[in-house]
Amino acid sequence: MQSYTVSELLSQDITFPEVEIKGWVRTFRANRFIALNDGSTLNNIQCVVDFENFDEALLKRITTGAAIHVTGELVESQGKGQKVEIQVKTLEVLGDSDPETYPIQPKKHTFEFLREHAHLRTRTNTFSAVMRLRSALSFAIHKYFNEHGFYYMHAPIITGSDAEGAGEMFKVTSLDVNNLPTNGNGKIDYSQDFFGKETNLTVSGQLEAETYAMSLGKVYTFGPTFRAENSNTSRHLAEFWMIEPEVAFMDLAGNMDLAEDFLKYVIKYILENNSEDLEFLDKRLQDEDKRKPQAERSTMTLIEKLKFVTDNHFKRVSYTEAVDILRNCKPNKKKKFKYLINEWGSDLQSEHERFLVEKHFKCPVILFDYPANIKAFYMRLNDDGKTVRAMDILFPGIGEIVGGAQREERLEVLKDRMAAINIPEEELWWYLDLRKFGTAVHSGFGLGFERLVMFVTGMSNIRDVIPYPRTPQNAEF
Repeated sequence: MQSYTVSELLSQDITFPEVEIKGWVRTFRANRFIALNDGSTLNNIQCVVDFENFDEALLKRITTGAAIHVTGELVESQGKGQKVEIQVKTLEVLGDSDPETYPIQPKKHTFEFLREHAHLRTRTNTFSAVMRLRSALSFAIHKYFNEHGFYYMHAPIITGSDAEGAGEMFKVTSLDVNNLPTNGNGKIDYSQDFFGKETNLTVSGQLEAETYAMSLGKVYTFGPTFRAENSNTSRHLAEFWMIEPEVAFMDLAGNMDLAEDFLKYVIKYILENNSEDLEFLDKRLQDEDKRKPQAERSTMTLIEKLKFVTDNHFKRVSYTEAVDILRNCKPNKKKKFKYLINEWGSDLQSEHERFLVEKHFKCPVILFDYPANIKAFYMRLNDDGKTVRAMDILFPGIGEIVGGAQREERLEVLKDRMAAINIPEEELWWYLDLRKFGTAVHSGFGLGFERLVMFVTGMSNIRDVIPYPRTPQNAEF
């Protein structure tokens, strides 16, 4: 007897005399109809029980959340909503589920409630769909880079450097925090620590990826990164995943080409391969939208947003041009923006980015050549001495989704940039070495994976697109 998944059985156009399946009970109606799900699809398969042929004590154990093993005949369904169903011959309870205490009952639960039960929330349709899409996106990312000649590099999670030069890092130590050794200046003596120096959890694998790009040509990292930023918003996590390609001999224009092609590829992959989950989440969002005031409703459905990205050329606009557009636009002049744009050099907010994408250009936008003082030290300084060869990609509904740059390949310029923000040369001696031994133009970008999952799934809170969110005052599970 062959064992199947629910997805495999529901796709069948023929019947089978004997099939075997295992899964979790979603509902059990009229002592006869079991809705069974195994995580392979949103949809349940109906298992029809002739209750007169089964022990009553066994049937009482068929409760929501119970794990069961069913064998029977796959037949054409007599009811609506499914092509096939299973006429049950044997039924075994593999794991009971107490209906009085099982939290994921067949009713509507708030996302806040489900975060408190994150170990069980993927038994709901919304979260099973989100996590299947997350998995498919991960695969598409690796597939893209593999097809385009990139090497996958595992950047270290423990580091002695701050890639962004912005602090907010988690310290890593084996010292006894109740009895910290100090030196003559009253400061902690990290020479006695495990690594003999102060170390942290990484905020980015970019700098290490640059070193590999300058020997292997094209590399990418895709791994966990950490920020000790005390921010409890719907867009921040303390632990999140980053995709960071780095390419030797590639300038800013090539970097923009790569990022646009990459984003279109992975989103197109999801549209082509995960239509069932996308359509479910699209309908969920549309139903949610109907309950909002007209002014707050989205102008595009979820699938329309995804096709908005895949079907449009990304408009490339300099930061200077974007500021001129924003400064002279109606929302700014009529003070509708929360943050008004009055002068060149301002850091753009999400509301400004979304205006450019959704209202002005009506397509994804790549902004480039940002003011040097609002961007990182490693970005290539332009000849004007004021701007750097940075680029941000802006999407509808979300604003910035990618940040990247041509990297500063000139040793003396890089040293000056580091000195200006007090990064000691000895801390990044190995990074400076790249500019001493065979330096060349090179570029890359970073994409927060959870931000991409949010965009693709339409989820509004970043805590709902990662299995176990790590946020201030929360490290449960």
